[in-house]
Amino acid sequence: MKHKGTITIETDRLCLRAFKFSDTEAAFKNWTSDEKVTEFLRWPTHTDISTTERVIRSWIEESQRADFYQWAIVLKEINEPIGTISVVGINEDLNILHIGYCIGSKWWHQGITSEAFSSIIPYLFDEVGANRIESQHDPNNPHSGDVMKKCGLIYEGTLRQADYSNKGIVDACMYSLLKDEWKKHQER
Repeated sequence: MKHKGTITIETDRLCLRAFKFSDTEAAFKNWTSDEKVTEFLRWPTHTDISTTERVIRSWIEESQRADFYQWAIVLKEINEPIGTISVVGINEDLNILHIGYCIGSKWWHQGITSEAFSSIIPYLFDEVGANRIESQHDPNNPHSGDVMKKCGLIYEGTLRQADYSNKGIVDACMYSLLKDEWKKHQER
C-alpha cells in the first residue's frame, strides 16, 4: 500500500479531517463521555476531560505517520466533531484495512456514519491501495452492521467469541468490501 495519512475529505454534511487539540471539549461533550456510544466499544467512557485530552494528543502525534488514519467527523451544520472514523488495523501482506467508527448518540440514525464511511472508501482503495476494507460489530449492535451494509460491505459470517468490548468477550459479525467489487459497483 502507498500510505498517505489522514487527508481532509468533504461531503454534503461532513468534513472529515485530522484532529486538532481544540477539538477536545467537543469530543468530550459529543461522544467520549457518552455511555451509549462506548457500550459496544473497547475503550471505557471518559469520565474526565483529561482522558479525552490525552487521547486526542496521541492522535495528533500519531497523525505525523503516513500509515495513521484517524478522522474527526465534523458536522458542518454545527462546525464541531461529533465522532470519529479510523483505520484500526492494517495487514500489509494482504492490503487489508480494518475500519472502526463511533459518533455521539444524539446523531444516530441520521445516515451520518454511513456518509463518513462511504466517503473514505474511494481514498483507501484508489489512493492508499487497499484491496480489502473490512469492519466488524457485536451482534447485539445491529445498527453498526446496517452502516456497513449501506456502504456496500458484505456480511461474511459471525466469528464466535472473537472480539472484546466493554461487555467482555463477544462475537464479531464480519463484513468486507473488495476493491474489484467496489469498482464494478462504481461502473454501474
